[in-house]
Amino acid sequence: MKNGLTIPIVILVGGFLFLNPPVTEAQISKSDIEMLDKLSRFPGDLGPLPKVPVPADNPQTPDKVALGKMLFVDGRLSLGPDRKSSCLTCHIPEKAYATDHPTDIGAKDPRNSPTLLNAAYNKRQMWDGRLPSLEAQALSLIKMGLAVSDEITRLRGYKEQFNKVFGTEEVTAENMAKAIAAFERTLTTPNSPFDRYAQGDKSALSESEKRGLWVFLLKGACVQCHRGINFTDDEFHNLGVPPRGPDDKDPGRFGITQKEEDRGRFKTPGLRNVALTPPYMHNGVFKTLEEVIEFYNKGGGDVPGKSERMRPLNLTDEEKKDLITFLKALTGELPPFIPPTLPTE
Repeated sequence: MKNGLTIPIVILVGGFLFLNPPVTEAQISKSDIEMLDKLSRFPGDLGPLPKVPVPADNPQTPDKVALGKMLFVDGRLSLGPDRKSSCLTCHIPEKAYATDHPTDIGAKDPRNSPTLLNAAYNKRQMWDGRLPSLEAQALSLIKMGLAVSDEITRLRGYKEQFNKVFGTEEVTAENMAKAIAAFERTLTTPNSPFDRYAQGDKSALSESEKRGLWVFLLKGACVQCHRGINFTDDEFHNLGVPPRGPDDKDPGRFGITQKEEDRGRFKTPGLRNVALTPPYMHNGVFKTLEEVIEFYNKGGGDVPGKSERMRPLNLTDEEKKDLITFLKALTGELPPFIPPTLPTE
């Protein structure tokens, strides 16, 4: 090892790396990678996806998941006047349950639509964390849609499905939300190359991906915020993300808490499948991972209240490439999607 990496790797083994400042100069050696391969656990509780947590008041059943899938794609539950938009409009299976548009084109939200893949592991939903669960997220949109039209509640086909799942033909917003949430809890992506590596298959990552993991843990200190099994601390940070234009004045978490220190803070997004979900950041301002890494490398933007964790990283071109290679190794096995048949009467 070179340039004083002995101390940081001891900290890494102890699992407290995220409490320490980034290593500013380091050349990754073969012995560093060998030591990385010997780790039985990683700092920040990084690791493979566990079993999906399920709330006691909304147990998973195959029929409920099937019903939720129908509601997920049904445009008659739409906020728009054309009755064609649905959850599927902004969370497209072929685009990793996100969209390639910078902002939400369905609910007309000025923020980027986050992926629903592995959202079941999030402790808070939405960029400002205003909703505590998948059920709450679905319910907030369903109520707005039903305020426009209640057509979907009068269809015999849905009444039969709701009776089968919930024991009543009454098609309520609350039970719709439970069904949609049940479907969304099936949208997990296990068995990524990183997962296999963390489970002991040290050949699951290439040498470049391992060097990228090293940068992620040490010099880049990405694990300070991108931690846990879903690579997010579920907290809020001001990175100084540049606005998309003069009208982009999003207050972030401040809009929920009204606390000045929360102005410009947004929830840390998970990094699983991040290579599949451009554009990036809360406003979709960056088109590529290369742009994102360059933004972090220079220490973020120049704004008041910026997180003290944001500082220049001084990554070399090779380290940037390795880091991006590692991020791509967080892509797991995507769930298959077969469009359901919807009730017509």
